[in-house]
Amino acid sequence: MPRSTRPTVVLLVRHGLTPTTGVMLPGRAPGLHLSDEGRRQAAAAAERIARLGAVEAVYASPLERARETAAPIARSRGLPVRIERELAEVDVGAWTGRSLKWVRRQPEWRGVQRHPSAFRFPDGEALTEMQTRVTSALARLVLRHPGATIVAVSHADPIKAAVAHALGVPLDLFQRIVIGTASITVIAYGPDGPLVLGVNSAGGALAALGLR
Repeated sequence: MPRSTRPTVVLLVRHGLTPTTGVMLPGRAPGLHLSDEGRRQAAAAAERIARLGAVEAVYASPLERARETAAPIARSRGLPVRIERELAEVDVGAWTGRSLKWVRRQPEWRGVQRHPSAFRFPDGEALTEMQTRVTSALARLVLRHPGATIVAVSHADPIKAAVAHALGVPLDLFQRIVIGTASITVIAYGPDGPLVLGVNSAGGALAALGLR
């Protein structure tokens, strides 16, 4: 199939485990690095992706945990990590650095879970803005790499929002999508619209998802 008629396949990789994963909301605070287990997860994701055909580019959120996850993927391909700022984590504003135990006690937390399309983090970003930002960034990358396979390393909520958008699922249901650390989600963007080939894949051969 000529490249011009093939879809662009985007491998959306969540960053690996950090010391705060499942404990607090780090948001966009700098200085958060992968844990030892997170580095192992990143290496395993790189090995899985290395079994595929050519990967044309590796993009990452500017946050350290995403760049560190992208590094072994890019290194295995002899590619640089290209920073895409719009792949960044949702800006949680005044909740940055708060424990999950604390935020779950806040009256607004129910809105995050049940009606995210109407929620804005205090002094931060609205979840609708985050979805628009991320899907617009992916659209630009698809246009930049027609018919190719690329990697985009991001964060749980942005990847969940991208999956919901590709499926035509309302943002109010995006919390039903699970994206684990260092998991790989695959979306093929073609002329007839996106096809979600796999979500939250954490083991096994990616070729089983129908990738060339």
